[in-house]
Amino acid sequence: MNDERKHSALWLQIWAFLTLGFLLIPVLIVLPMSFSSSSTLTFPPPGWSLRWFDALLSDDEWIDAFSNSALIATLSATAALLSGSLAAYGLGRGQPRWRAAAEANLMLPLIVPGIITAIALYFFYARWHMLGTLTGLVLAHTLLAVPFVVMVLGTAIRGFDVRMEQVAWSLGASWTQTIGRVVLPTLAPSLAAAWIFAFVISFDEVIASVFLSGTINTVPKKMYNDLTMQVTPTITAVGTVLIISTALVLLLVRTLTQRKP
Repeated sequence: MNDERKHSALWLQIWAFLTLGFLLIPVLIVLPMSFSSSSTLTFPPPGWSLRWFDALLSDDEWIDAFSNSALIATLSATAALLSGSLAAYGLGRGQPRWRAAAEANLMLPLIVPGIITAIALYFFYARWHMLGTLTGLVLAHTLLAVPFVVMVLGTAIRGFDVRMEQVAWSLGASWTQTIGRVVLPTLAPSLAAAWIFAFVISFDEVIASVFLSGTINTVPKKMYNDLTMQVTPTITAVGTVLIISTALVLLLVRTLTQRKP
């Protein structure tokens, strides 16, 4: 029996490494191409150059897209954290009979295909004249980011000892004092991780941005438009920036979620 388990574990590890290798193939292609000296997409690169990063930094449209994406992601992540944290706390401390239904409702943006959500929001925004507005984009990205906040904080709240809150109440602390002095300091790493997740989800969102942004340019929308109209190696430089940024963000999230209060 032990030999069978060891054999199964070995094959599982091999399969995991093969899957990881397959997922890394696009990254291993995009990264070298972003430093290519060629004027076209060529792999392997005939030479090495930083010309496409220079082109990226000197392109006002790309700078504007990065600025818009950063602003929208910051506002959306903050709004998602505020609403999602309250929802996660309510789910963790609410009535068990309503918990499953409420949690399923909050997870709907993950279940419903993104294109369906974007179309529904498009018709809703068209009626209320919100197409192509910053407010509309922020609300749409907030809607898509809330489930991730609920998942991260839901796990943290379930692991939080409710007796700490009960002790604070028994000592005369109000609800706001208990939240501010007991709950939030303890959940601070998870709150930061949830905000970062929401920021990344918003920054990388392409379907809702294409449908709802109008003339507002974001990084995913410009990447989509450039890949549709004209492919240049500048797109690989953008991809490299996003890959490195995402890797650093995930490392930060891992550090925060593993930190013990």
